[in-house]
Amino acid sequence: MRTIGIDTGGTFTDFVFVDGGGLRVLKVPSTPDDPSRALKDGLTRLRAMAGVEVLHGSTVATNALLERRGARTALVTTEGFRDVLEIGRQDRPRLYDLEVTRPEPLVPRALRLEARERTLGDGSIHRPLSEVEARRIARRIRRLGCESAAVCLISSFANPRHERALGRALRREGVPTSLSHEVLPEYREFERTSTTVADAYLTPVVGRYLARLEGSLGPRAFVMQSNGGLVSFREAASRAVATVFSGPAAGVVGAIAIARASGFRDVLTLDVGGTSADVSLARGDPRTTNEFTIAGVPIRIPVLDIHTVGAGGGSIAWIDEGGALRVGPRSAGASPGPACYGRGTEPTVTDANVALGRIPPNRFLGGTMPLRAERAVHAISTLARRARLTRERAALGVLTVVETTMERALKVISLERGFDPRDFTLVAFGGAGPLHAAALAASLGCERVLVPPDPGALAARGLLGAAVVRDASQTVLMPERRATTAALRAGYAVLERSAASAVRRQGFTASAIVIERWLDVRYEGQSFEISVPFESEFRARFDALHAQRYGHADRARPIEVVTLRVRASARRARPIPPLRLPISTRRPSAIARTRALVGNRRVAMPVYDRATLGARTRLRGPLVVTEYSATTFVPPEHRLRVDRTGSLLIEIQGA
Repeated sequence: MRTIGIDTGGTFTDFVFVDGGGLRVLKVPSTPDDPSRALKDGLTRLRAMAGVEVLHGSTVATNALLERRGARTALVTTEGFRDVLEIGRQDRPRLYDLEVTRPEPLVPRALRLEARERTLGDGSIHRPLSEVEARRIARRIRRLGCESAAVCLISSFANPRHERALGRALRREGVPTSLSHEVLPEYREFERTSTTVADAYLTPVVGRYLARLEGSLGPRAFVMQSNGGLVSFREAASRAVATVFSGPAAGVVGAIAIARASGFRDVLTLDVGGTSADVSLARGDPRTTNEFTIAGVPIRIPVLDIHTVGAGGGSIAWIDEGGALRVGPRSAGASPGPACYGRGTEPTVTDANVALGRIPPNRFLGGTMPLRAERAVHAISTLARRARLTRERAALGVLTVVETTMERALKVISLERGFDPRDFTLVAFGGAGPLHAAALAASLGCERVLVPPDPGALAARGLLGAAVVRDASQTVLMPERRATTAALRAGYAVLERSAASAVRRQGFTASAIVIERWLDVRYEGQSFEISVPFESEFRARFDALHAQRYGHADRARPIEVVTLRVRASARRARPIPPLRLPISTRRPSAIARTRALVGNRRVAMPVYDRATLGARTRLRGPLVVTEYSATTFVPPEHRLRVDRTGSLLIEIQGA
């Protein structure tokens, strides 16, 4: 079957097309006003509009949250809990900021309705919900002109009877509805409400976008979820909150697969695109978390543990009120783009790299999109005058600032999780990742950087090897004395049926589905949990993970099983096998030379075409490697070699 992976980024939309064993890569400028235009443009240019399986990494849900462009949404909650979205955890995002302002809730107070009902924590009904009350609320929401509704009642994770009644009443009035016991059947009222509201807020927007695409793409279309697994367009349209981290997740999946093919299990991933840098950590398999916040909205669903900062190739450099040089988070994006693209005027990270000679202008996108070096120099010169620096010091300053931001992000994902970055290989991809990776690895103490083939399109390639996945969970709050194997297996049986059924609906047989079981565990009296695999010795695993993360473990203290988790997955096809490059015995010839600023002086550096580098090629920096989707910069003293899979390995000297 012909298959295409499509990743929508802030600057470019990337395509990796597998057709009859061959693999083609294409990048087209993104169209932020309507991402489907860039997607259809690329499909047309690849002649892949019919009979193709489409796998899509989407930013529609992310952008709708960031830009507050979701649906007009109502919230129905238990009487007395109308303001839970604003009360939250009563914490301060910045402790010493006396003028801190929080983002407005996705649902304004006028659209938050209370239901006269109450379910207790053990699932018993304290105050029944009448049919008349359910109809009254549904009619009110319809009159308010809401496009969707979120229903989140107290303790509905223990007994969803009242939520189901409200859902029936709302749907009879024609209002699409997200019910918390279906979106997130877990305790913690604020996070459950916030997640359900986000789902209701996003579902009409994502649903319309996917429906437009599905009409022209056909039935074999899947979208990447935040958990690193695929889901059909139809399933995604009914549970849009699961796609919030769609694009970055595909990159992590692809990076882990490429690193594994090169023999590396423990990796830090660095995905630098046009608007952001996304970093993650993996020891064999990607790490997941159930706690993250985007645009001030807490969302509690399984996501790959990715940390994102506004530091990409299009990040704009500027001088703040105190005269300090800043970079990002604002980005030039796809339009107008960096100054060197020919339309923008503000200086960006890409412009700094061009001005310093690290991106050969005539080799960008394989020479199909030559850069305007004079515009990059002019933009950086303007910045330099404002900063009272030379042009070269200003350009180096831009790179220093943006790399410091990336380095902090990598430390968040490693040191703050209890891992030493020196034990990991840094996998660099995205259009700008290989330009900055060697400097970051040296700062972190990593011994090597791995640059995959076609690094600028790795997220699109990662889609091709991803499995179809469905997660299910249920809060149980079992003390250790009740958490017997039999009791836990009974709880898992219900979740397994639900998750496996969702995967079967997407075209898979029961025999193709793999089930994984996890549980969230904590010491009695604690407020937060750690997820561990469900096995006979899960208590010992929990103690070990607690000691790694927090530096101590109390093996004599009773534990509590808080939530059961199940993942059902099915492989759609065999992943693309890694390349096997022929071994090269000849030293490659440089295709050009560029004068680049390194340290305090300009040096002449060779420029190599990646396609000419065979396996076991060895080179010493400084040098530049160009290819269609990215540029790799190797600073002085560091060494470059090529492995049999086609990956570039930069060996960091002094690490």
